Amino acid sequence: MSSLSRIDTTLVVAAKAGDAAAIDRLLAVSQPDLLRFARRTCATTEDAEDAVQTALWQLHRRIGTLRVIAAFASWLFRIVERECRRLLGLRRPTVPIDQVAGSMLAINPVPVGLQRDLGAMIAALPALYREVLVLRDIEEFTTPEAAAELGISVDAVKSRLHRARRLLREKLLDAGYWRS
Repeated sequence: MSSLSRIDTTLVVAAKAGDAAAIDRLLAVSQPDLLRFARRTCATTEDAEDAVQTALWQLHRRIGTLRVIAAFASWLFRIVERECRRLLGLRRPTVPIDQVAGSMLAINPVPVGLQRDLGAMIAALPALYREVLVLRDIEEFTTPEAAAELGISVDAVKSRLHRARRLLREKLLDAGYWRS
């Protein structure tokens, strides 16, 4: 259970009334839980930290507008979640459809047999290689993001990814793909 859900309502009431010490205490108590939540919700560690700072700033500025004291924790978590979504939207560059070349719009579907074989080959990889491959090549994490997610160094991610790709390439060649 998070410490946010166990916050004394008198502290929230005092902060809502403008008590600076109560607001400071709420900021200190709230930050660890919000950061844990943001790390699971946001795309990057930097976005998580930014989302928490936004939530804490909103707590400081807008605690007086909180209508239901019991909704304090969910109010803060919603702020973090919205900020994570907003930051994710900022990271994704968009190109107007009229600027995309016609040839780029034509999709060459991957043959069903290759899809099936590739899925089975990825599933058969040892877990430490499969995790890195999925994070980097399928979920499109950056190398530092994948390292943070797995709790390993950037060099370890690079090494495991290289090995995973090599194993996958060998399996595809053994299965007859890319032969002339």
